[in-house]
Order: sequence, then C-alpha cells, then structure tokens
Amino acid sequence: MLYRGFLSLVDRLPLPSLTVQRVIAFAVILTQGGIAVTGAVVRVTASGLGCPTWPQCFPGSFVPVGHGEVAVIHQTVEFGNRLLTFVVVLAAALIVLAVTRARRRKEVLVYAWMMPLGTVVQAVIGGVTVLTGLLWWTVAVHLLASMAMVWLATVMYAKICEPDDAPAVDVIPAPLRWLTALSGVALAGVLAAGTLVTGAGPHAGDKSLDRVVPRLEVEIVTLVHLHAQLLVGYLALLVGLCFGLYAVGASRAVKVRIQVLLALVVAQALIGLVQFFTDVPAVLVAFHVAGAGLCTAATAAVWAAGRTREYVTQPDTASV
Repeated sequence: MLYRGFLSLVDRLPLPSLTVQRVIAFAVILTQGGIAVTGAVVRVTASGLGCPTWPQCFPGSFVPVGHGEVAVIHQTVEFGNRLLTFVVVLAAALIVLAVTRARRRKEVLVYAWMMPLGTVVQAVIGGVTVLTGLLWWTVAVHLLASMAMVWLATVMYAKICEPDDAPAVDVIPAPLRWLTALSGVALAGVLAAGTLVTGAGPHAGDKSLDRVVPRLEVEIVTLVHLHAQLLVGYLALLVGLCFGLYAVGASRAVKVRIQVLLALVVAQALIGLVQFFTDVPAVLVAFHVAGAGLCTAATAAVWAAGRTREYVTQPDTASV
C-alpha cells in the first residue's frame, strides 16, 4: 500500500529520458567515491574528531560552535564532510525517483534502491567511527563500505544503460567471466590490506594529546609488503584477463575497459611506491583513496561488461 502511494506520487513527475537517468547514475558514482576522498582529507588533516559527537557536531548543536579544545579548521573540515552526505543522499534519492518513474525493470530498481539504503548504512558506520574515537577497524570498515557502494553504483550505471526488453547475452566466455570475478575478489583483498596499512600508519585522524586514537599494533612494513603482494596478484590476474579477452576477440568496448583498468592499477601502484619512500605525505593519501575508488569502479565496469542486454540480429536465411 505504501509503495503504491509512492508510485502514485512518482507518476506526477516528468518522464526522465535515458540520458537523464545516465547522468544521475554517474553522479551517484561520483558522490559515493567522492565522500571517501573527503573522508581521507578529514583523516590526514587530523580532523576526525572535529565534530566529536554524532549525529550532532557538538552536544546541542548540529553545526560547529566556538570551542576552545577543537580548532575551527578541524571543525570545518569534519562538518564539510558530513554536509557532503546530503549530496550523496540527494543523488541516491534522484536515481530511485528516475528509474521508478521510467518504469525500468526490477533489476535496475533493486540496484537503485541499494543506493539510499547503503548511504544510510554508511552514515551509521560513520557515527560509530566518531563515537568510538576513530578506532582503526571502524575507519577500515567505513572505507571498505564506500568502495562497495562505488562497485554497486558502477554496475547500476551499466544496467541502466541496457535496454529493458532485450535478452541477456554473455559477451565473454564463462572462464573469462570467472576470471573477472576472481579479479574482483583480489581487489577486495588489496583494499582490505590497504586499510590495515592505514590502521598502523601515521595518519590517525586526530592528534589531540588528551585523546589517543587506538592504532593497529602491527609492524607497518609487514603490512605494506602484504598489501603490495596482493596488488601484484591482482595485477597479474588483470594481465591474464587482458590477454584472454584479446584471444577470444572481445568487443572494442570490453578491450577499452580492461586497458583503462590496467592503466589505473599501474598508476595506483606508482602512487603507493612514492608514498612508501616519502613517509606517506598527506596529499598522496587523498590521491591514493581516489585511485582506489577509480580502480574499484573500473573493475566493476569490466565485470558488468561480461554479461549485458542487447538486441541480437537474426541472420536472414530466406532463400531467393
């Protein structure tokens, strides 16, 4: 009954074109990845507890207030990151409205509804992170959840671009499809190891002398080696996948996606190397998180390209 009322309200909206749906879906990808980058900026500027309570910034106020124990810059950075959440929510709400009004197939609707629901989960995780004093594993979960949302948003974009009434078609053979899935699993391992490096690294998110942020008590060089080894494995899978796609004569669209992905992963590896040999400068942390989002989106795009919906033209076999 409630959903019928929702549909009745949505039907009063203008019918969105496919272009409008695609633009909104792309905005969802940008906002989901962008809030991870601003979160990294919060961490490297030691502004993680600029607003020490949640959902309020300070007890009794949702916005920054004059407070002698917290610098204004830290309050502003953390509050700005929280404000971006509203942009994320807006984009998520708009894509739900757009695909619902356009009466898209159930698969598209499910992915669209994942966006606002996932954003709510992200907000709760962010609250737990603040309330636990930036405990390292809560920060790790927060980032991994953001990367999961980037993955889902990218697949959603691909689904929106497909015609609803066309049959599903396997674009690449099943073994390469499995290899693509395995590369996604490898990426998850790389990301998880990266959060461990962050948990033991120098950027705790807050430098207050009276608030010691709990850190991961593991030798960081060991974690860096684990992260690097997983990255090499991930890259090796992608190289193998690339050769396989060329061997089976994959479409140009699929080849371009794997080429872009390989370039992004190599660039991300170079940033990581520079970070390691320059004692992790703050600015490179933000670039590295952005690179993680780009690699996640590109991997998801390759995965989505393996099975799509398209019209199949039947050959004309009529005799003359």
